[in-house]
Order: sequence, then C-alpha cells, then structure tokens
Amino acid sequence: MRIKASPLHCTLLAALPFAAAAVDETYTVTATRVERDPLRTPLAISTVAKDSIQRRQGLAIEESMNRIPGVFFQDRYNFAQDQRVSIRGFGARSQFGIRGIKIYVDGIPSTLPDGQGGVDDIDLNSVSRIEVLRGPAAALYGASAGGVINLFTEDGTAEPYVEAGVSRGEFDFGRYTLKSGGQQGPLNWLISGSYLNFDGYRDHSEVNHALVNSKFRYSFADGSELTAVVNAVDSPVADDPGGLTAAQARSNPKSAAANNLRYDAGEWLKQQKLGLVYQRDMGQYHHLQLRNYYIWRDFANNLAIGVPFAAADGVVQFSRFVLGGGAQYSYDRPLFGHDNRLTIGFDIDAQEDDRQRYLNVDGARGALSFDQLENADSRGFYVQNEFSLTSQIDLLLGLRYDSIDLDVGDRFLANGNQTDSLEYDELNPMVGVVWSPLREINLYANYGTSFETPSFTELANGSRGNGTLGGFGDVAAQHARSYEAGVKGLVLDRLDYDLAVYYTTVEDEITPLVNNGGRAFFDNNDTERAGVETSLRYEVFKGLDLAVAYTYSDFTFDRSASTPAIEGNRLPGQPEHQFYAELAYTHPSGFYAIFDMLHVDEMYADNANRAENDAYEVANLRFGRDFAFGAWGVKPFFGINNLFDERYNQNVILNAAGDRYFEPAPDRNVYGGVTARYTF
Repeated sequence: MRIKASPLHCTLLAALPFAAAAVDETYTVTATRVERDPLRTPLAISTVAKDSIQRRQGLAIEESMNRIPGVFFQDRYNFAQDQRVSIRGFGARSQFGIRGIKIYVDGIPSTLPDGQGGVDDIDLNSVSRIEVLRGPAAALYGASAGGVINLFTEDGTAEPYVEAGVSRGEFDFGRYTLKSGGQQGPLNWLISGSYLNFDGYRDHSEVNHALVNSKFRYSFADGSELTAVVNAVDSPVADDPGGLTAAQARSNPKSAAANNLRYDAGEWLKQQKLGLVYQRDMGQYHHLQLRNYYIWRDFANNLAIGVPFAAADGVVQFSRFVLGGGAQYSYDRPLFGHDNRLTIGFDIDAQEDDRQRYLNVDGARGALSFDQLENADSRGFYVQNEFSLTSQIDLLLGLRYDSIDLDVGDRFLANGNQTDSLEYDELNPMVGVVWSPLREINLYANYGTSFETPSFTELANGSRGNGTLGGFGDVAAQHARSYEAGVKGLVLDRLDYDLAVYYTTVEDEITPLVNNGGRAFFDNNDTERAGVETSLRYEVFKGLDLAVAYTYSDFTFDRSASTPAIEGNRLPGQPEHQFYAELAYTHPSGFYAIFDMLHVDEMYADNANRAENDAYEVANLRFGRDFAFGAWGVKPFFGINNLFDERYNQNVILNAAGDRYFEPAPDRNVYGGVTARYTF
C-alpha cells in the first residue's frame, strides 16, 4: 500500500443561520484549515446552518445546498449512482460518485486517495452545518480543482436527550430516525441512526439504506481534546432505472431502460469508518492537530452493459481498505508588530481495492472477466501563512507538494498482463489578498493552481471506448489555473452579500468521451471557464428571511486533439444560468413555513452540443411547528415537492450511447412526519 493527499480540518465554531435568525451573528470558517473570519478571507466561501439542513425531507444533501452559488446538483433520486455534485463545472463528468471536489465530515475525508468521493455515508439527521470553499484549493487540500465541502455533525447538548422521528410520503417513501446526545463530565457524545425505504418514482428505482453515525469528544485536563467518529452504512438495495431517450422521457417518464431491467442494474454496499482527531494548544501561540482514519467498504454493482460490450464485465465488485492520517501545526505570534499565523502540515493516505468483474447473465453473475489489485498512495506537505499588512489588508499565501502513486496488479491474464504503475509529483501555489475598509465592504482577489489525477476507471485501457479494461490508458492528469476577484460584506446587521468573478483555464481536462450502459470512457481536452456567482441573505423583518443565489457559467472546449469539431462548444451537463430563491418565516410560537424555487437553464447533454436538456423551474413548500411540553418537544411537519408539477429531468447522462441521456424527476409529491424529543 502507498499514500495519498487528503487534509486535516479544524472544527467550525459557528455558522451563519439562513432561515431562522438575523445575519449578524459572529462566526468563523475553516476554509484556510484554521478558524478565520470569512469576511476577512480572500476566498469564495458559503455556509449552511442546521435548520436549513434538517428541516427538509432528508433524501439528499442537495436539498439544503442549492442556495450556494456555483454549486450544481443532479441525480437526487438515483441512489445507485450517488449524487452528482459540481462546483464551477468540476465534477460534472462523474457518473459514479463525485470527482474534482474534496469532501470531509468532521475532519475525516469522504474523498478517497484515488480522487473518487461519495456522500452515501453522510447522516443528514445529525449534520449541523456545511461549509463550501469554491474554486481551486490544491495549495491547501491537494488534488481538488472545484473546491471543498466540509460537513460538521452536531455536538451533544449539556442535558442528555433522545429523539425519534418518522417521515412518510408518496412513492412508498419512509424515513425513520433515532438520535441521542449529551455531556457526561469530560465526555460529549452524539449517536444518530436512520433507515430509508423508498420505492422511487420510476420503475426499478427502489432503495433500502441504513446508516449509523456517532461522535465522541473527550476533553482532557490539559485542555486538549480527542474526537472519535464512528460511521457504518448498509445499503442492500439501490436499483438503477437508467437513462431514457427524449421521446421515452416524454411519453413514459416512469419507465426504466430496457437493459437496466434485463441486467438488474443497481448496487449493494456495506461500509464502516473510524476516524480520530486530536487537538491541543501548547502554550499561547502553538496549536497542534493530529488525524487518523480507517475505511472498510464492500461493494457490488450490476451494470446495464449494452452494445458493443454485450454482457461482458457487467458485474463489478470490490473490497476496499483505506487508511490515512496527518498532522498540522500552527504558530500565531505577531511578526514585526503585525498579526501573523504560520501553518504547516502533512497528509498521508493509502487505498487498496481488490476488484473483480464478471459477465452479467441477465442479472446473474457469470464467469470472471477481470481481476486486479489497485493501490493509490499519496503524500502531501503544505505550508500557509496569513499576515496582516495593515489593520485593513490581509495577505494569504499557500504552497503544497503532493506525490501520488497509482499501481495495478493484473491477476486475469487471458487478455495479457496489464500490470502497471504511474507516479505524479505536483507543486501548487496560492496567493490571496483582502482589503476590508469596513465590515460592509471586503474586496478580495486570489490566484491558485490545481491538479487532478485520473481515477483507476478513467485510466483503464478502455478510455477510448474500445472495451478493453485493466492497466492504464492514455488519460493524463489535468491542471488548472484560476483567477478570482470578489466583494462581500455585512450591512446594518441585516444584509449579508457576496459576489465573485473568476476565470479558469484547464489543460488536459479529463472529459467524458462516451457513456455506454453505465460505463464511461474518457480523454483529455483543454477547456476555459468564466463565471459570476452572487448570493444575498436579507432579514426583511424579524422572523422573515430572504435568501437568493445566482450563477452564470460560460464553460467551453478550447482545444481537442481527439475531436477538433467540439472546439468552441459548451461543456455538457452545466447550465449557463442558475437562480435560487428562498423565503422563510418563523413565528415566536414555533410555527415555520419555507418556500423555495430553483431555476436551471437549458444545458447540453453531449460534447457535440446536439442533444439539449430543457430549462426547468422547481418549487417546494414545507412547514411545521415546534411544540414544547416540559421535558418533551414535538415537531410535526409537512412538505410538498415540485409544487407546480414541473416536468423535468433530474439527471443528464453525458454522452450516453443510444441517446439515452435523460432520467426524469418525480411529479408533484407530498410527505409529512413528526419527531419527538425527550430531555433528561
């Protein structure tokens, strides 16, 4: 086994509330891997608070993050594919899992050493805040072109409690939760579990998903803290209905693709995660953090393989073991009479996949057709410095070196020995400056580079679509340069705003070439990205809050050696315009009502820009009331998804074979439930 670059996080102390309070609370973020005032940070940062996360249906992380500009979600309702998340277009290419973005939960990575990430182990019932860094962050976090998503779970309360909840809705939706937390002397603890059963809107889209998440934090007498995170997932069923042609999506949106039914497309998984984070202040100026984690994952997937691959390689399974750790030291003593903080650290991570493929014989596992051992190892070393040039001007500098090794050992030699190895050595700088003459006006600019290695699947010899898997093909790592300027501020303790403008060039961007029956093949192209992101949160009056976000994206192919005809075309899977608005009312009695609306512009489904997905607007309404009866708290709620019964596609499969690009979304549907809490 070897080693991979992933970061260590501090805790986020307080978050900006979006729906239930004014915008004048003091809060810090950890986008620079240390706690910092976001208005004095020269980066594009957004946060989401607890009520905006937990006062929703709880099917997907997307529900609470549409309010963040520059972030685009697809695939909420296909649990066999995981959610597709992109930031500034990075991550849009992924058909399985999340690429181009680093994801962390309580400082423990959900992005693996080979760059593949996922959110199927995230317990939305215990998430208290989400922090998103938009833009290249390789100088701080390693291989991440799009940005970073940090999620933080709740702490236990001073008085122990137990809480149970049930939600029911259309399409046989059922979600059941149980949570407990408290403080017992120096030990703070939270344990949360949930079970989801959902038949889905479309045929062959059932999911059963059980999840347990727990966090224990012990405070020692010397002021140091040790946090342990224990997480387990069991998902025995996640069916994949597949993509439809435009005509099929219009005439019968509930149907599943014929091959997906024939080959029983879908996945099964089990995963366990253990993470440890230790923090200690060593005197007034010295701060230390240590991190260690372990992941065990067993996975199987039936692919709806079609022409030209017939049933070959249509059953995938692997056993995965991941381990990692790191250390971070900060020294925040003034330098030459100016505030200064120096941070240095390293990350070491390793991943081993024991992977096989078999023939898919009408949904049953057939003969072995692929067998290899895959190792991804990475080492990352970083340094950053924050220096106050004046009382109004702060400078942020960062530099990171990463060494990443990818190895495959071929054990299926019928098609030749494809044992191979690759090594990447990358150095990425970042510089940012912010001028803050007033709390209301904070002007910033930054420049940074990033890189991203291909995953094992993207590197496979089949990258040109010839159907041969194993070993390494000719897909290179991608490199990006990004320039950004923006302004943000807090006005009259009622209006919180931010505006960011950026330009990014990507050399050798890893791009989908074709998607056949769930298997994507890739090549490299040069691309350009330009965009504008803005958001605003306003307390109209006490109890009524407005949040809006707008994203403009101009993403194009600049050069393509393999397909020159696409040069100048727009990148598929990304709308040019996206707009979100939310109006939330909270009454002192505990009643609340929240209305939100999302507009997504039309977008292309293929590199050639011949297939197009129509624009759509989706609105949702939810309301409830929080009752208190002594030690008891009861919270009934009700929601309507797709309030105006919009016909739209919740996912677009890029460059799909047979023009099966579209996965339709549910029509108008309702859900409701209640949670009950007892405080001891």
